[in-house]
Amino acid sequence: MTNIRDVLAKNMKAYRNAFGFSQAKLAEKVDTSTHYIGMIETKKNFPSPEMLERIAAALGIDTIDLFSTESNLPKAIKASRRAALKDIKSLMGRFIDEKLKELDKNP
Repeated sequence: MTNIRDVLAKNMKAYRNAFGFSQAKLAEKVDTSTHYIGMIETKKNFPSPEMLERIAAALGIDTIDLFSTESNLPKAIKASRRAALKDIKSLMGRFIDEKLKELDKNP
């Protein structure tokens, strides 16, 4: 039997890490304390429905995702984030190459 506190704590931390948020950054986005976020992640506190909605909104996910037992969701987010960063790196490289060519043409 799955414990709901365990699932919430694991998912919240996994999503937070996947998005690159510290506990302090998530607390700031949710308008609560870092201590409170830590209490949830260590299963010492369970948030109200309103707080769950605020946490999910801050993470950009649906509230129900905080309770999913599919462990691949945070991994998918991390993979998507990595792919986006690779795309940005490639675009920035092309942009810089074009600017260098322009400078070479017009010394």
